[in-house]
Amino acid sequence: MSNDANAAAHLSNAALGALPEEVARPTYDRSSVTPGVMHFGVGNFHRSHQAMYIDALMNQGKALDWGICGVGVMPRDAQMRDALSHSDHLYTLVLKHPDGSRDVRVIGSIVDFLYAPDDPEKVIEQLASPQIRIVSLTVTEGGYNFDPSTGEFRLDNPAIAADLEGKAAPTTAFGLIVAGLKRRRERGIEPFTIMSCDNIQGNGEMAHKSFTAYAKADDPEFAQWLETHVSFPNSMVDRITPVTTDEDRAEVAELLGGVTDDWPVVAEPFTQWALEDSFPDGRPPLEDVGVQVVEDVEPYELMKLRLLNASHQGIAYFGWLLGYRLVDEAASDELLARYLRAYMDSEATPTLQPVPGVDLDQYKDTLIERFTNSEVRDTVARLAAESSDRIPKWLVPVIKENLAADRPVELSAAMVASWARYDEGVDEQGEPIEIVDQLADELKALAQQQADDRLAFVKNAKLFGDLAADERFTKPYVWALDSLRDNGARKTLELLVG
Repeated sequence: MSNDANAAAHLSNAALGALPEEVARPTYDRSSVTPGVMHFGVGNFHRSHQAMYIDALMNQGKALDWGICGVGVMPRDAQMRDALSHSDHLYTLVLKHPDGSRDVRVIGSIVDFLYAPDDPEKVIEQLASPQIRIVSLTVTEGGYNFDPSTGEFRLDNPAIAADLEGKAAPTTAFGLIVAGLKRRRERGIEPFTIMSCDNIQGNGEMAHKSFTAYAKADDPEFAQWLETHVSFPNSMVDRITPVTTDEDRAEVAELLGGVTDDWPVVAEPFTQWALEDSFPDGRPPLEDVGVQVVEDVEPYELMKLRLLNASHQGIAYFGWLLGYRLVDEAASDELLARYLRAYMDSEATPTLQPVPGVDLDQYKDTLIERFTNSEVRDTVARLAAESSDRIPKWLVPVIKENLAADRPVELSAAMVASWARYDEGVDEQGEPIEIVDQLADELKALAQQQADDRLAFVKNAKLFGDLAADERFTKPYVWALDSLRDNGARKTLELLVG
C-alpha cells in the first residue's frame, strides 16, 4: 500500500498488513474466533484490560472460542458501537512508558458489539446461546443500583421498574441478563458465569446480591434457581486507563503509519488481575497470560481499593485545590506525595490482610511511580468524578475499621474534608469547579452549608453512615476543613505531614 493510500486508510482487518512492522497485531485468524464472553460496559478500561488478556491468549493459539461480544445499554454506548463497527471491532492499545517509549498493539479479541436499544431480542438470544459461558461487567460502582445508605437494591429506579413491569423489552443489564438466563433454563442450557470487573470490594458478591434482588422482584421461584446455579466470582482489576483525547488519536495515526482509529486506548504499562476460580461452565486459561487465579481475592482487592483507589481520591481534591489538572503533576508535588504515602502506611495498611506474593512496601513505591508517569496524562478531573460512588466504598471502610480498632484517622478525615471543600464548587482562586457526580446538586448544597454547620457534608448518612456522631472522626475532619478554608490546601498538607 502506498503512503497516500495509507494516509486515507482506517483500521480494519484489511489494513493490518499495511501497519508498520513494530506494531503488534493479532497473529491468529480472527475469522475462526467465536464468542464465549458477552461483556456489558465496553469502555477504555475493559479494552485495556480484560480484552487485552484474552487477545494475548489468542496470540498463543489458545482461547479462540472465548471471543468477546460487547453489549451496550446506555445512550453513550452507541458511539462505541459505531467506532468498533467502523474498524471490524479492532482497536489500538498504546502503553505509555515513563521514558516516553510506546508499546503499540492492535487488539482483536472483540468480535462483535450489540447495542441493546437497536435489538434487545438479539441480545437476549445471544445470551441464551450455549457458546456464551461468561457474562462480564464493567458498569462502574453505580451500575449495581444499590442505595448507599441502606445497601438495598433500588427497585424504584425508573428503568428497573419498567423492566420489572414487563410491558416492553428490557433495557437494563439486569433485565437483559436475567431474561437470557431464563431462556437458557427453559432450553436446558447450563447458566453462564457472571463476572464483575468493577472496582468494588467483593464485586462478585455485589453482582450476586444485585441480580438476585432483581430476580426476586421479577420471579421469586426463578431467583431461587439463580442463587443456586449461577456463579459470581470476585475479582481485582488494575490498570490506569485515562480518557482518549484527540491528541491520542493523532498520535495513534502517526504510530500506525497513517492508518486512523476512531477510538484507540492509551494506558500505563502496569496491569494486574486477581480472579477467584469459580467458573462452573469453564473459562479461558487466563493464568497463562499472568492473571492471578486464586481461591480468595479479598486480600488483593482490599490492597488495591484502599491503597491505589483511595490515594487517587487524595490526589483528586487536594491536587485540584493545589492548582494541578494532571495527575502526574499533582503526584510529583513532594508534599502531596508525602501525604499519600503517609496515608498508605499509617491508615490504609493496618486495615489490610496479608497479600500472598505481594511485597506491600514495594507495591506502595510502585503506586507513587505509576501516579507520576507523565506520559499517561491522566486528569485530576477524572479522579474527582462520581465520588459519591467511590469514597463510601474505598475510604469510609478504612475510617470505620481504624475507629473500631482505636487507631488514628487524621489523614483519612482530611481526605474527606478535601472532598467537602472541593464540592463547595469554587477553587482557591475563586474559579468555579465543575462537580461531576450523580449527586452533584445535593453534595454542592451540603458543602455550601459548611460555613454555618461544619458537619453538614458528613451528616449525609447515605454516604458516611454515623461518622458525624463520632468525635474521633469529626474533630480531625473539622480541623482539616477549617484549615482548607482558612489556610488553603498547601498549608493544610504542611500541617498534616510537615
